[in-house]
Amino acid sequence: MALFSIGGRALSDELWSPIWLTIQLAGITTFTLLIVGIPIAWWLAWSTSRWREVVGAIVALPLVLPPTVLGFYILVALGPQGLGGWFGHLAGVRSFAFTFEGLILGSVISSLPFMVQPVRNSFEAMGRRPLEVAATLRASPWDRFVTIALPLALPGLLTGAVLTFAHTIGEFGVILMIGGNIPGETRVLSIAVYDFVETLRWREAHILSVGMLVFSFVVILLVSLLARKSKGRAL
Repeated sequence: MALFSIGGRALSDELWSPIWLTIQLAGITTFTLLIVGIPIAWWLAWSTSRWREVVGAIVALPLVLPPTVLGFYILVALGPQGLGGWFGHLAGVRSFAFTFEGLILGSVISSLPFMVQPVRNSFEAMGRRPLEVAATLRASPWDRFVTIALPLALPGLLTGAVLTFAHTIGEFGVILMIGGNIPGETRVLSIAVYDFVETLRWREAHILSVGMLVFSFVVILLVSLLARKSKGRAL
């Protein structure tokens, strides 16, 4: 704890609070997108609908939209006059803007393509033949999906989960727009680093930034290893 002991326990809590909050946000976002993203990726991979590419473009929008623009529209949706206000009224709050629950929704939207695209690529790469062979053996659609498709797409699933977790850890613009800088509620790592730099607290900013730098390196290395494994399977 000596590394975090500047000024006593208060500073230690000030550093650990955004770290723990960020881990919670990234974990919930990744779990949510595993549930939501896999069906979307499956549909995009195999659907013959003329709307498939339109839906694919909508899913990919967070990749090209400025985070402030995306964050602004999510903020409007979460505000008192948007859907967030309506659902918030049912839950007994004014809105979900500037709340941890709002951060979860914003992170799910902004990280959606990081989950969907790798999983979609894995589904497309495996081709239809394994599923057709399973169908000839009278496997149900659900059995084919669970016992054939998901295991074959595992490298893509792992890549999507890692990228989603990492993107949520590093997200700044969307989080700032919809969450602000509320300690213990919306003050995640990226916001804390920005705040420390603004107040010229360089040592604290270094501590958090070095941790994020090491984490980012590990993520890149892990994704590269997963991509190599996926390529090896394809061969």
